[in-house]
Amino acid sequence: MGEALVAVRLAFDAAFSTTLDAVWEAGDAVLPIHPDLPGPEVEALLGALRPGFLVDASGVRQLRGAAPVEPGTALVVPTSGTTGTPKGVVLTHDNLSASALATAARLELGKGDRWLCCVPPSHIAGMMVLVRARLTGSPVVLHPRFDPAAIAAEESTNIVSFVPTMLRRLLQAGVDVARFRWILLGGGPVPAHLVAAATVAGARVVVTYGMTETCGGAVYDGVPLPGVRVATAEDGTVALAGPMLMRGYRLRPEETAAALRGGWFLTSDVGELDPSGRLRVLGRRDDLIISGGQKVLPVEVANLLMEHPAVADAAVAGRPDDEWGQAVAAVVVPAPGAAPTLAELRAFVAERLAAYKAPRYLVIVAELPRGPTGKPVGLEALVAGASAVSS
Repeated sequence: MGEALVAVRLAFDAAFSTTLDAVWEAGDAVLPIHPDLPGPEVEALLGALRPGFLVDASGVRQLRGAAPVEPGTALVVPTSGTTGTPKGVVLTHDNLSASALATAARLELGKGDRWLCCVPPSHIAGMMVLVRARLTGSPVVLHPRFDPAAIAAEESTNIVSFVPTMLRRLLQAGVDVARFRWILLGGGPVPAHLVAAATVAGARVVVTYGMTETCGGAVYDGVPLPGVRVATAEDGTVALAGPMLMRGYRLRPEETAAALRGGWFLTSDVGELDPSGRLRVLGRRDDLIISGGQKVLPVEVANLLMEHPAVADAAVAGRPDDEWGQAVAAVVVPAPGAAPTLAELRAFVAERLAAYKAPRYLVIVAELPRGPTGKPVGLEALVAGASAVSS
């Protein structure tokens, strides 16, 4: 094919891994697409990123309107912008190698390790498991779907990458997490109590911070990987630099120029650096709630709510409010047999955080709506449209 972009929409099994290797050996780049993505979304993705070929269960077909890729491109990983319009993060082979080798150096990985991949490779966390295994010569076991029972039965693997929801469900199911030499935990805010619970269970957890634009995790437990530089702007915006930084956004030069400034990637996150240079991420700037002129980071409130004994899971979002502009709204999954009330949750938060951060609205749900990577989705619509919300 020769420096073409090849969309791969296959089940995440050995055939996917074989196809990935074949495309790269041919000198082409891969656009991974989740096999369960609905047809209209697949078409939108193909239209926005303009690959030359599509490999799916029916075979290989050439696509019209293809745009070339630059030499050295390995991946175009789809991600959604704030508008929901698909865009592709362009990552080179050099980017992937720098990231994988930095992780291998930090965690002392080698051929004796055996990876478990249960995060979809259409997401950067899952793809980087395959890349790390490939570059270090380590075997990898692919699970098409996250299944606690299957993970419990897969005793031969000793390194894994999870999103917080996965680890939480494994602990709830009583799966032995102590058998893993390392658990990389990222893909979203990581509650401190979840890490504590896993540690008590014998797990060795590394909290990772990064995004698709940095080949996934670039900061481990607050400490940058070898070659990574971290800075914060005056407004707290986290900036990252290093050899694993993306080439840019496919076919979007203006957005690339806005995101990359002098070799630095300006993230959408707010954080702070301690005197030793350790990074603490406070939350996403775009998720910030402004209530009565006060700034509230949803993740801070959600993490605290999950420490309440009556709460099994929680997320927080801003809700339009005539008096406050925005009000803090909590979406809560009750613990078994519990019935948390707004009054007790407000009091619980106000005892530990500023009073204006306490939720003014409460929505009780059986399960939080989450995307493929475990991040809560659709919260604003949920809290705005729920007639049962209490104030």
